Amino acid sequence: MDAVLVQAVIAGALSFAHLHDLAAAAGQDGWKAWAYPISVDLLLVAAWRRLRSGGPSGLAWCWFLVALVASLGANVATAGFLDMQHPPAWLRFGVAGWPALAFLGGTLLAHSPTLAGDRTPVSPTPAAPAPAPAPAPATLARPDPAPEPDEEAPAWPAADPVAAPSVPAALVDHARKVADAHQARTGTRIDPDTLRARLGVPALMADAIAAQLT
Repeated sequence: MDAVLVQAVIAGALSFAHLHDLAAAAGQDGWKAWAYPISVDLLLVAAWRRLRSGGPSGLAWCWFLVALVASLGANVATAGFLDMQHPPAWLRFGVAGWPALAFLGGTLLAHSPTLAGDRTPVSPTPAAPAPAPAPAPATLARPDPAPEPDEEAPAWPAADPVAAPSVPAALVDHARKVADAHQARTGTRIDPDTLRARLGVPALMADAIAAQLT
């Protein structure tokens, strides 16, 4: 067995007996004399536990010293320094007032505010990773709708057969799709300037394409 544990048991037993004898000498007989050492030891343990758990050190040290003085005082008093047959009035007064004092100390130790170190830290739950955004479906960029003209769109200008450049058939088909989409969206035919801006072609080629769309 651990030698320190054996010493603690011996010290606790002797202190318990001395407190009982002191309480009995001060007029507390029967079970009341046995309750005093239990009260002193409980207050001592409560104060020490509060010190170990990181509670308010000033309050815990105060009540730890009060309980320690009561325990050591009983050991010294029963060693012949006091007349146990005729105890002084202050001893009887202290023993009679001890229950209320111990109750006050225990209540303050149990219900005083705790510091951050007195709480068990709780590790934060890692947040679930945000799901990756779904790829947007590939769609053709819709051009901004052209402002609706106040008047009807001008008629397609007749292309000059001499100066008109040759237009690939694929470009004509694409221009027709752009013109149909514009008419479906706005309700009016696309004008040459808007067609040229949509296709990004020179003015002469846009005129030639417009001529083929009529």
